[in-house]
Amino acid sequence: MKFASASAFAASLVSSIPLAAAAPSEPRRVQGRSFKLSQVHNVHFKQHGKGPRALAQAYEKYDLELPDVLRVALNSILEDLGIDIRARGLDYGSSGPGNGTAPFPNNTGAGHGEVSATPQLFDVEYLAPVQIGTPPQTLMLNFDTGSSDLWVFSNETPLSQQGGQNLYNINQSSTARKLDNHTWTIRYGDESTAGGNVYLDTVSIGGVSVPQQAVETATQVSSAFTRDEASSGLLGLAFDSINRVTPNPQKTFMSNAIDTLTKPLFTVNLRKAEPGNYNFGFVDETEFIGPLHMVDVDTKDGFWKFKVDSFSTGFNGTNGALSNITVPLGHSAIADTGTTLLLLPAAITRAYYLQIAGAESSAKYGGWTFPCDAFLPDLTLNIGSYKAVIPGELMNFAPADADDMESATVCFGGVQSASGIPFAIYGDVFFKAHWTMFHVGDKKLGFAPRSGQ
Repeated sequence: MKFASASAFAASLVSSIPLAAAAPSEPRRVQGRSFKLSQVHNVHFKQHGKGPRALAQAYEKYDLELPDVLRVALNSILEDLGIDIRARGLDYGSSGPGNGTAPFPNNTGAGHGEVSATPQLFDVEYLAPVQIGTPPQTLMLNFDTGSSDLWVFSNETPLSQQGGQNLYNINQSSTARKLDNHTWTIRYGDESTAGGNVYLDTVSIGGVSVPQQAVETATQVSSAFTRDEASSGLLGLAFDSINRVTPNPQKTFMSNAIDTLTKPLFTVNLRKAEPGNYNFGFVDETEFIGPLHMVDVDTKDGFWKFKVDSFSTGFNGTNGALSNITVPLGHSAIADTGTTLLLLPAAITRAYYLQIAGAESSAKYGGWTFPCDAFLPDLTLNIGSYKAVIPGELMNFAPADADDMESATVCFGGVQSASGIPFAIYGDVFFKAHWTMFHVGDKKLGFAPRSGQ
């Protein structure tokens, strides 16, 4: 395997990049509220084939057909798990049958609430308890900045399509009201769909309540979600324009709650294999290092989309020399907490893995793999004035040829190609390295290195 030249050279755009902007300064809103969403581990996630399943999940989410090699790898994994490959759904993990014991928010006073979140083992999915209805019913939902729907399993979901999830019982909520003649539908890349009816009801997270929030109840769900016993649905945090309700798209929870929050923003502080958190309505400056680098967001497509100017990647060899390649390959990307991997243009992905001895685009595993004992270079993504370094240690996403790292010899990469996807997707692999502010009011993203790395 040929490695990059050992002589380092500076990034071509550095001299023209402006200085970092300070974090936006805003007056505190009268009686504004805020809350923290802290993570805990879910040890029940099915580890087998986690890498290809995470990659396939991204294709499914963005309604794209799976590449042939990934489809073959996925079918083999599902067969090993005893799942009918004709269903072609993904198993995103489980934590046992729903039993209604999810924790309620812990109000800490002074307008600040706290609620716990549950990541699947290997950081595949992050769930949080959300209260819906009167009296409140607690459901575990996936918080997703790459979509804009709040949809749930409910008593309207056919029994054959339930998998032990906690259900939203519409009949037991005194504040539920059906939004007549409104429906929702999501079509997935495997041609399966999820959809159903729309109700207005009270939704509360961390002590912040929104009356008459649109809650989309599933009357049909993909088998992928049926098998995910831990999750009762999804809460989207992208922009209202991509909400799937027809004929009138509905506002997200964040859009409805924004005027009640201390600041019109939320932040993401994820960590690998240890608790992280989401903060709503406030900025905890102890969570990041140095100035906050703000970038504009293009909301035209409803996503948190931003521009990336170039990338560089370096390898710390055994002789201590640092080689570095800088390429001004700009691209658009979206910040998506609902996607696990970092999905980049094929040219960037290939340039990264060409530095790793034994790395290959594997037909067997449906993505880029490498020997588990390989040295992994850092990857730097230049976003305006911000150099977002993804440490090599985060690039080892999961074992590929075993169910645990101790037994594995082949590992699945945390960065993969975004083949057929019209933009890069910066998922949880990115967020584990970089604290991120989603400023809803200013429509900007803010980046900084996480503290304590």
